[in-house]
Order: sequence, then C-alpha cells, then structure tokens
Amino acid sequence: MEAALDADLSAHLTERGFTGRVEATLEERLGRPVDPRLAEIGRLLFFDPVLSLTRDNSCSGCHGPNVSFNDSRSIAIGVGNNGVVGPGRRGPHNQRRAPSILNAAFFPRLMWDSRFIANGLDPFRNDRGFTFPPPDGAALSQLPHLLAAQAFTPVINRHEMAGSFNGSHVDMRAEVARRVDAIDEYRSLFAGVFGEVSDGAPVRLEHIAAAIAEFEFTLVRADAPIDRFARGDHGAMTTAQKRGAQLFFGRAKCGECHIVGRFANEMFSDFEPHVLGVPQVVPTDGIQPFDGPGADEDYGLEQQTGRESDRYKFRTQPLRNAAYQPAYMHNGAFVCLSDAIRHHLDAAGSVRAFTTDRLEPTLRGSLGPMEPVLARLHEFIRNPPQLSDEEFGDLLAFVRDGLTDPRAAPQALQQLVPLRVPSGLPVHRFEPDARLGGQC
Repeated sequence: MEAALDADLSAHLTERGFTGRVEATLEERLGRPVDPRLAEIGRLLFFDPVLSLTRDNSCSGCHGPNVSFNDSRSIAIGVGNNGVVGPGRRGPHNQRRAPSILNAAFFPRLMWDSRFIANGLDPFRNDRGFTFPPPDGAALSQLPHLLAAQAFTPVINRHEMAGSFNGSHVDMRAEVARRVDAIDEYRSLFAGVFGEVSDGAPVRLEHIAAAIAEFEFTLVRADAPIDRFARGDHGAMTTAQKRGAQLFFGRAKCGECHIVGRFANEMFSDFEPHVLGVPQVVPTDGIQPFDGPGADEDYGLEQQTGRESDRYKFRTQPLRNAAYQPAYMHNGAFVCLSDAIRHHLDAAGSVRAFTTDRLEPTLRGSLGPMEPVLARLHEFIRNPPQLSDEEFGDLLAFVRDGLTDPRAAPQALQQLVPLRVPSGLPVHRFEPDARLGGQC
C-alpha cells in the first residue's frame, strides 16, 4: 500500500519536473556565490529605520522574522506605526498584507497584483527587462535581479516608508541614499565591497538595493518533506501528507494554479492573477484609499492594467512555509490555514458565512460588496472538487507540514535581528504570535 502511494506520488512529481533541489540552484542561477559581506550590510539595512523617510518603519516592519518574514498583521501597517512587529502593532492600515520574502529570490512576479515583473519569467535574468508601475516602468531593467530592482520601491511608497516627504521619487531615493552615506559605519561597510565607495564615491541607492537583495538571497528556505521525498527519502513524508499530495496534484486540482514546473521554480504558484472570491476586508483606520463607489473594494490587478476584466484578480500565493503565516490571502481575511483551504472548496459559502471576529479590531468594520466578486470566480473555484473530512485532513497535512522547511520557523529566524543598527535608530520590537503553525 505505502509502496504504491510512493510510486504514484513520485510519478506526479516527475511529470511536473519537481526535483526537490531548487534551493541548491541559487548560486548557479546567480552565476556567483552569495557575498556574505554584502548580505550582512543588507541585513543591517533591512532592520534599520534609516531607509524610511519617516524614520519609523523598516523592511522588517512589514516582513518580520518573528512571523517568518511575513506580515505580522492581516493588512499591513507601514508609516505611523508604534515600533512593534506582531499582534501589538498599531497604526493606520494600508490596503493589503505584505507577502512573505522567504524564497522570493525564485519569484518571477512580486506583490499581490504582480506589479513587479521579470518579463522573461526569470528573476535572475534582465535580458528581457523588468516591468514596474510608474514612475519606473522599464527604468530598473539594468539591475541584475528582480529583487534588486524591487528594493528601489518601498522607499518611495508613501504608505510603506516615505510618508509625507516633500519631493519626487527621485528626491526620495536621493535622500535615503544621502542619509545612509552620512553614516560612517555604513560607508566603511560598503567600502569593503564596492571599490568606488572605497575610492570616495558616495553610497548610492544601487548599492543599498544590491545589499538588501543579497540578504534576501540568504532567506531561501526550500527543504521541506516534499523536497526530501523527491530526492529519494520516501520516509520524509507521513502517509497522510502523501495522500494529501496525491489529492493536491490530482483530483483536488490545487496543482493547476499552485504549479511547480518551469518558471514556477518549485514554488507552488503559477504567479498568475486569478479571482478567488476573498471577502473584501476594509480597515476602519486606513491610510490608503480603496476602490469602488463605496470606497470599500480592492480592484487588484485592475489598478495596474486599467482593464476592467482584471478586477479582483490577485497573484497565486506560493505555498512553501504557509504554516508559519499568521494570516492568508491578499488581505489576511483568513487567520487559519484550514479556513483558507476550505474557501477554495466553497467560495460562495465561505463568503456568506464570513465574519471578521478573528481579525484585529481595526479590521472588523463593514465588508465590501461580494456578489460582483463571486460573479467573476476562477473556473476551478466555481467548480470545486468534493472532499471527505478525511481527504480534507490529508490535504491540510500536506500543505501545512509537507511544504514546511523547519529552518523557516520564527525561532530559527529571530537570531537575524541585530542588537543595534548603524543609524542608532531603535530596532523594532518583535513579538511572538501564538497563531502560527497553520492551525486554529
């Protein structure tokens, strides 16, 4: 029985080109080893509020190691925060949650609305350029990796890090670079990596972005039980996880969107936008305007393309290490992994039974209209498979445990928080979150 299960799952993985070795390809794809000196500068900058023109947020404010570099809130809180990352974070909400940056080195499209794109669907290559929303367009295409280009953007986002700074995006980036360049410790660290800085040139945002991307290259955590199984260790997965994987790639049709082959880089996402019918959660204390006549809708991809046909579409979420997220979907509407999966099996029923009781108080206001969203559901969501309770339990076991790398656990990542940063600004306080673990 177990041997037949192993053979069937192995056939599924082979058919889809899943090797379980994607993590080992990082430096080959980069064409060089990861530079530990540059990554260390990036680590310090990642936690340093100096990159925020308001001096109150940092990259780690919305991507905390205490929540495995996810967002600690269902909907992000950027500028105007209270210095806490975790359940106690307070401040005005943005429109969506910040996605995880673990394994983002392998993502060909970034953000929920896919607004940062490697045009060749390979984040390690810029030969076809990168596409960004205004004001950048294709202007960041000379950078060597999609993450290095993306690092240019949070510092000019007024809701994330820039606040009410008086100036254009060029002025904002210049001011961030000037502030970093004015810190002797950062200049010394950058001079140890870049000869031009050693020769007296100023630190530029290109240097800062390269450092942050280099740190993100060290955050690949893609050695889960499914990977070890694919490499030949059939004892790495439990029987329930294997049965769940069979369902995932087979009758449940999860693998139709959460793909692993080709440009998906074994990340369990097609990185395409789809309508899943997620309840429209609107903060009572928000800083970012919402869409629609009632200002209570998020139009998703349409915000980038201007096409009404793209309304309510959001990028398929990569599923690795989902167990360590405190919330799910683009707006964190679900705080239980089981609820997020069940939504795919009965979106209309899920929406009509949905309440905000489990969300933070500032997200318990009225919901946006849902019938227009449900009318646009993706085909697989509109016609879901029927699963027994036992089958659902197996599917949950696979997603929760079979795709989880223990090195992605908050306890393993907290050690990356520096005791101090070169700017001398206070590092955020990272609180534990009892919701982690994929169970409620």
